[in-house]
Formats: sequence, structure tokens, C-alpha cells
Amino acid sequence: MLSGCDVLQGGAATPQPLSAGDADRGLRLLSQYQCGSCHAIPGVPAAQGGIGPPLGAFGRRSYIAGQLPSVPETLARWIADPAALIPGTAMPDMGASKADARDMAAYLLTLK
Repeated sequence: MLSGCDVLQGGAATPQPLSAGDADRGLRLLSQYQCGSCHAIPGVPAAQGGIGPPLGAFGRRSYIAGQLPSVPETLARWIADPAALIPGTAMPDMGASKADARDMAAYLLTLK
């Protein structure tokens, strides 16, 4: 189950585990959500957008949007609701469900 962070006493937050996503489904969803309108994404037909950064070798990146640690849970949260993590970001909210975001994250993390 994908979830946010649970707050512990003292205000510290601990990330909750992300169940394994379906990378094959994520590949199809990246096309369905038209992520290629802004990003070039290997394996996604017609995903040659140049507005956002290219997502090739995404699985080797240390950071998401240059600011967030690149871990599966955070990437899925970023895809589902980018402005919740970085207010004012240019990344649009495409209406991805948490399950869809988890699967898209799984695919992106395979890109080495």
C-alpha cells in the first residue's frame, strides 16, 4: 500500500514502505498520462517532449526534481501530487492515482 509519512512523537516523520509496483503497467501508464508531452522517456512511444528533463537513466539519479531523495516512495508521491512536495513546481498534477503513480515510479526506476 502506498502511503505518506506517519508522524512520530516529536514531529519526526518516517516513510512508510511502498509495495512493489508493476513496471510493465507503469510503462503503459506513462503513455496514457501523456508524460511524453513534456519528457523524453525511453520505451514510451512518441515520448519526446522537451519541456521537462529527459527521464533516461532515471533509475541512477540521486534526486527527484533536483531536491528530493530518489527513493520509490518519494517518486510515487511526486508523480501523484508534485505540488505537495515542492510547492510552485512546474510539474503538473496529472490526476494519477496512488496505484498508477506507484507503477509509473517502478518503470522509471528501471531506467539505468
